[in-house]
Amino acid sequence: MESLLDTINVRDLLSTQDLSDPTSPLSAPDLRLLIQRLESHSLHIKSKVQSYLVSHHEDFANLFSLCNDAVSQSDHISDGVSNMLHLISDRPADAAVREVLDEMKAKREELKVKRELLGLVKTIVEVNGKLKGVREGLANGRLKFAAEGLRDLRMLLGVTDDDPGVDDREPVFLALKGIMENIGMEMPRVLVKFMEKAVQFDGKSNRVVVKYHLEVDNIDGIQLQTVMEAMDVVGILEYGLAKVADLMIKYIIAPFINCGRPIQLLEEFNPDSAILKTSTIGVVLCGKNPSTTNWFFSFWQEDQIDNLDGEFLYSGILLVIKFIYRSFCYQNGSWIRCFGRLTWPRISEIIISSFLSKVVPTNASKLPDFQKIIKCTCDFEMALKELMFISALDDKDNRLSNFSENVEVHFASKKKIEILGKARNLLQGCDFAIPQEYTRDGPIGKNDGISMQSTRHVVDLLFLSERCLVSKAAKQLMELVHHTLQDVCLSSTRVALEFYHAARDAMLLYEVVVPIKLERQLDGINQIAVLMHNDCLYFSQEILGLAFEYQTDFPDSIKEHAVFVDLVPRFQLMAEEILQKQVHLVIYNLKEAIDGADGFQNTHHMQQFETAKFSIDQVVFILEKVHIIWEPLLLPSTYRKSLCTILESVFSRITRDILLLDDIAAEETLQLQRLIHLMLENLSSLLESLVTADQKLHDFSVESLDDLILSLRKIRKLSGTLYMPLKSITAAWENKELLACGFTITEVADFIKAIFADSPLRKECLWRIENADF
Repeated sequence: MESLLDTINVRDLLSTQDLSDPTSPLSAPDLRLLIQRLESHSLHIKSKVQSYLVSHHEDFANLFSLCNDAVSQSDHISDGVSNMLHLISDRPADAAVREVLDEMKAKREELKVKRELLGLVKTIVEVNGKLKGVREGLANGRLKFAAEGLRDLRMLLGVTDDDPGVDDREPVFLALKGIMENIGMEMPRVLVKFMEKAVQFDGKSNRVVVKYHLEVDNIDGIQLQTVMEAMDVVGILEYGLAKVADLMIKYIIAPFINCGRPIQLLEEFNPDSAILKTSTIGVVLCGKNPSTTNWFFSFWQEDQIDNLDGEFLYSGILLVIKFIYRSFCYQNGSWIRCFGRLTWPRISEIIISSFLSKVVPTNASKLPDFQKIIKCTCDFEMALKELMFISALDDKDNRLSNFSENVEVHFASKKKIEILGKARNLLQGCDFAIPQEYTRDGPIGKNDGISMQSTRHVVDLLFLSERCLVSKAAKQLMELVHHTLQDVCLSSTRVALEFYHAARDAMLLYEVVVPIKLERQLDGINQIAVLMHNDCLYFSQEILGLAFEYQTDFPDSIKEHAVFVDLVPRFQLMAEEILQKQVHLVIYNLKEAIDGADGFQNTHHMQQFETAKFSIDQVVFILEKVHIIWEPLLLPSTYRKSLCTILESVFSRITRDILLLDDIAAEETLQLQRLIHLMLENLSSLLESLVTADQKLHDFSVESLDDLILSLRKIRKLSGTLYMPLKSITAAWENKELLACGFTITEVADFIKAIFADSPLRKECLWRIENADF
């Protein structure tokens, strides 16, 4: 059959010569030939097919029979499906099935709940039985049995300190809540009560008594060891020992460490109890020989107590801890370790604060002597590790040895505190009094020629080539800073760094302490404020020189970090602020005094003249007061600059007030001139002091004051102009004489209008003034 299905190639049916040109069309004879051959080939194929069918007749018959059976079964299934669909359409079976399934689900849920409830009931019954056993054990004194039962209860319920074991969303929570409360409260309360009865303290005699046989709430015959074991089983050992630890530190350990005189520890063991007490009578350190019940004595020497080196202190504390280890910890490593966790942080802190910090050397030469204390401290901690009182693996428990081995740092820290304390004390204790020779009644106040070298508080300003008076506190503070920096040059790196910071902080203390201490004085015009200004100026100059003086000798590790120049602007600013505040206070007082003159109006009337004269007297008084206070204390350049600022303010204000008068009578001009002359005459000594101050620096003439105080030349010219004729005033303006003195064209015109009545001459002069060709 496969050969019959092969593709028929038409070319094979043609003759060979007809295929010489595949592109040429076939002729009619060729086509007829081709048709004949195709028909012949077709008949051949049919013959083969027929013979194949005949030879395989049985196979085809079986195939057709199988197909007939498949069709019959398909019809049968179709009929069954039709019947089922008919039944379904007649009765809704899916609803019934759903009801059955829902009922099955509900029954299963009910069964699950009943199983849970049954499990809960079994748990509650079991827990109740164990709880009953725990309570009976507590009632009849079987503490260890009760503790083990309580532990089993916790395991049964899955209750731990971190996990309550149940969730309030679970149905069993309410049922187990009461049981959990009994588990958490009843057993610890009973055991702690036994513990309080077992270890008793007498605060008056500083004594502790440990009883081995206990009786509480009519339960007797209880052994202390049983109580300890029960607390350990339940997991409340730290809770049960917490109060004992607090009282042991309060009544035994702390008094022994903090006592300032000889103290003895008495220890006694017997079958029923153990006793430990302290006493300040005598100088005996007592302990017990472990092999007997007799007392064992070890004596302290008085000179050893005076030169406390730690050996006796540590042996006494070790005796107390061994007493605890043998008495109620029963030489159990985990129990004494628990007690150590409760007490060691506080014990070590007391030892550090009351002993180690006090024996830190105050002098670098004594540092080697401290090695003995370091050795005693390390031996003491090693003994505690052997007792398992502290951990051998946790470095945090090596508190004492860590502190003592860092003694170099502690020494530096202690010295820093000492330096800052000394600086604070001298700043707070100084009264900033002015030496007698600088007061008004002193020789310098009287200008008798005594130089500033007459007092030990006069200092050189390094970069100004001048000298000034400073307070005793400033001088001593700077001496302290120099001494500290000298120690920096001779110290190790860590000590030098602390000393460096101490020197900086000591200088900064002045900025913190003194302004508050002298707050009231700084609000007034007085010598103390000027003295404080000099202090700040002195500090700024000294600080600039510190780096040049010491930095090359500093240890190499801190040379790059040791900086002082950043402090200079702080003190310079502080000095300038103090000085400017004084200047502003003076100007304010002068302004109030000038305000009393009422603008110098109507001075040709006697009452108004007296009022103006009183104001001028007040101005002179204030300026003379400033002169007396400032001249002996301020640097000449500072004195001149500050006083010139004040005088400029005074003269310009008086000149402005007079020039603002709109009508000046002839007699009034004389009175105004008289007032100006009176003021300048009374201020002659003050003006001379400015000349003297400048002559100390460079050549200076009296005429230079007019250039320094511009308003001085103006007020002098105003005084002369008050009695000048109109033409002279006009000529003075035209030759620029008035302009050189600071007058403006408006001031000159208004001044002429105020003095001279309206006339052709006045109009001519005013026109000349307005049209002057400058």
